Amino acid sequence: MSINRKTIFLVDDDITNLAMGNSVLSDHYDVFTINSCKRLMKMFERKIPDLILLDIEMPEINGYETLKLIKDNENTRDIPVIFLTAQSDGENELKGLSMGAIDYITKPFSPPLLLKRIEVHLLIETQKKELIDFNKNLQKMVEAKTQKLVELKDAYLKTMAELVECRDYITGGHIERTQLYLGILIEAMQKYNIYSGETAFWDKNLIVQSAQLHDIGKIAIKDSILQKPGSLTSEEFDEIKGHVTAGEKVIERIKSTTAEGEFLEQARILVATHHEKWDGSGYPRGLKGYNIPLQGRLMAIADVYDALVSDRPYRKSIGHNEAVKIISGNSGKHFDPVLINVFQDISEKYNELSSANNLKET
Repeated sequence: MSINRKTIFLVDDDITNLAMGNSVLSDHYDVFTINSCKRLMKMFERKIPDLILLDIEMPEINGYETLKLIKDNENTRDIPVIFLTAQSDGENELKGLSMGAIDYITKPFSPPLLLKRIEVHLLIETQKKELIDFNKNLQKMVEAKTQKLVELKDAYLKTMAELVECRDYITGGHIERTQLYLGILIEAMQKYNIYSGETAFWDKNLIVQSAQLHDIGKIAIKDSILQKPGSLTSEEFDEIKGHVTAGEKVIERIKSTTAEGEFLEQARILVATHHEKWDGSGYPRGLKGYNIPLQGRLMAIADVYDALVSDRPYRKSIGHNEAVKIISGNSGKHFDPVLINVFQDISEKYNELSSANNLKET
């Protein structure tokens, strides 16, 4: 065992799963395999791990009951827990996330994907501990306080965004690109004094930064749908729609544990409203016209443009001119007509940015 390596408890009643998990993880972490909740509780008396991988379907005391015991214990409640499960319905996944699990991984799992998601979550935990240590020594660090908070916030957002893209690798780069598209659109809107009353006190950089989290709810969507190499069924698309409300819950949970609420509130608005449509046919609430927050109306344009000019498993990308034509044709239907006028004026900047990204990817 190395004092420099992170410690992971793998809890599963199946000896085959324990052996397989240990084989995948032991080159990177100090792994303890545990076959029951009772033994896990006993193990806590000897050691507190950095992360727990917890099976749901266990006899006597299942994973949900075990998670409750972990969260009720002052010494263990802050340990990040990832569920390993053969269950694939969104209701059970949402139940676990609501109880305090940080992620769901469906068995049989991909070893590289398991390792990557563990890496991302451990990075988040490291940054949280750094923030706690920072606050304990705040009086000694007054001059560096503001800059350090900004750096931690940026790192936290970036890590959360990377977690989404780790789950949804098919649309890789989408988050970064939509941020850039959103920034261009906001800048042009402000330049033309469009909706100036609403945007007078906007912090453009904060809104663009918060846009990293607009798809955070995808962590609640099972891999078989999120990474499906083909068109979705209507039932699967309904589950995909659930990423909006799941994302809102994730943001609210983060907001409840931090005083840095302004950028998270912007993120919540973007998460909740970027799939609403001007004519009221969007989701999840069917908001219409000016009832849709301006941030959501802006994000909708950036989001759809990137989807159109990017390859998807079920279709190839279309050209910039065709994408502009489709978006413009949905003025007053999907999109705010005033914002479409702004988009048309600056669409060539989108083309330049899209072309640059395509060159980088090839």
